[in-house]
Parts: sequence; structure tokens; C-alpha cells
Amino acid sequence: MATTEAIANAIFSDVCVAMITLNEEESIALIVKEIFAVLPGVEIVVVDGSSDATPRIAAEMGARVMREPAGGAAPALLASLKASNRPIVATIDADHTYPVDVLPELVRRVREGDDVAGTDRLGKWQRQGMSFSNWLASVIFGLIASVRARRRLRDVHSAERAYRRSLIDEFDWDTHGSAFPVDLLFWPAMAGCRISEVPIPYLPRIGGASKLPRWTGGTKTLHRLLRPSAQMQRRPT
Repeated sequence: MATTEAIANAIFSDVCVAMITLNEEESIALIVKEIFAVLPGVEIVVVDGSSDATPRIAAEMGARVMREPAGGAAPALLASLKASNRPIVATIDADHTYPVDVLPELVRRVREGDDVAGTDRLGKWQRQGMSFSNWLASVIFGLIASVRARRRLRDVHSAERAYRRSLIDEFDWDTHGSAFPVDLLFWPAMAGCRISEVPIPYLPRIGGASKLPRWTGGTKTLHRLLRPSAQMQRRPT
């Protein structure tokens, strides 16, 4: 992990942090403040579909707010990833379930050559803030992804990752239905991209039960993991 001194001396003008939000007024100010604290010079983009004060608060805190496009969470996430031309784009949930202080480490890994630097919430045993059934399913999905990609992939549903921004434009992503974060890790892995994952804790959600659709629908996840490899190729250059 990056030290406090290293963070203080770093400039993150090459980084955008993208979030999608749906009625996160209880947590949005805190997470935007923390992101600016650990990534000085970062751009924050919020793609919002809220009916509460989330977009106003995010804008007041210094984020650039965009209205969510039609189609649900997957098109919103892709729009957030494409919203900036900075060389690195990172994602994190707005509900504060992911540790903000790992973002500098993810950025460092992409700066040093990773195409995707992700996080792993799963560990060896069930984690705080995650039901046993979700934990077990996520472990199984990671094993399936690992077998298919012929490399170890752990947390295919993680919402905290950093990407080489140009990578996002290299694939024709499937934004139909749920579980889109699976493809954002799995497709680059199948294409031979450089990927790493950092173990993290998973924290209790601010604001109660999630307001966003679950990414972890088992059928849709399996569909994404078992599709023909020819559908996961980079665009011709």
C-alpha cells in the first residue's frame, strides 16, 4: 500500500475516479472527500440516476456529475469509464463498502504496466459485510474464470479497480443485463492483458441495504463467464 508520505508527494492529474450513484446522499460527500484526500489532483466523475440530493452534494464537493443514460447500471458504468480522457480510470462504489485508501496502490500498478489492477474482497473465509451465499458464489465464479482464462482471477464482481483508460476503448462491451463488472476483468484476462488483484477488507454499507441492482445474479454471471472466447476479442486495430 502507498504510504501517507508517498500520497502527499504524489500528483494524480493522470487519474479519473468514476462512480455510478443511485440515492447515495448519506455517503457521497464522505467518499468524494476521501478520494480527493488520497489522490490529489484527481478528477471525479459521478454518473447519477438519483431522485435524492446525491448529484447536488457530489457537485458541491467538486465532482463532475453526469445524468445516467438509459438502460440501467451497466450502461451507466461504461459511460462513467469513458467520461474522461485521463490515462487511468478507477472505479469504486459510492456506498463506502470499499476502502478508498487502496486507490493509490491500484493507480501505481497501472502506471507500472498493469492493464487492470483490481481488488479481492473474498479472502479464505466469509468477509464482514458479505453474506455467506454471496461469498461462496463469488469464490466459485472466480474459480470458473480462472480455469477459462488459464490464470488466477479471484474477485470477478469487485467494483474497485483501476484500468488503463485506452483499454476501455479496445473492446465492444456487452452492457445488456447485470454482472457487467465480470466482463471488465474477464475479457482483458482472456485477451492476455496484464492484471493483478489486491486483497482488501469489505466494509458495511452506509445507508442500509443496497439501492443498486445486484451485480451477482448467478445465471447472468455464468453466461458472461461461459460465452465463446471469440466474443471477447479486442477490436481489430
